[in-house]
Amino acid sequence: MINNARALAPVLGAVLLAAGCAGQPGGGAPGAITVEASDDACKLSATSAAAGTIRFDITNKGSQVTEFYLYDEGGRIVSEVENIGPGLSRQLVAEVPQGGKYTTACKPGMKGDGIRGEFTVTEPVTP
Repeated sequence: MINNARALAPVLGAVLLAAGCAGQPGGGAPGAITVEASDDACKLSATSAAAGTIRFDITNKGSQVTEFYLYDEGGRIVSEVENIGPGLSRQLVAEVPQGGKYTTACKPGMKGDGIRGEFTVTEPVTP
């Protein structure tokens, strides 16, 4: 006798996988902030997020290897991802426990202060 649950498990898994990938332009993770890094720009799809786990999907559209950083108000590195080659993408997952003013930076050529922008982290919403 065939166990119906076992027979349906592969089908259910495929449906859930397809549903998880749907609606994500560029294959990004759900809720991720997309970052387009180039030789002279660092474009984020959003400049704010709630405190907690923040995901950045970085794509290097430039001609040089680049890096992406998230700094706190004091200039301390909260999280970073390095060595993103031209045409490649990487994900940065940052744990940001509290709200405040932060800074993002793309560093084409992996040197200098990079191309910086303001990023606001809001306090988490409590039910």
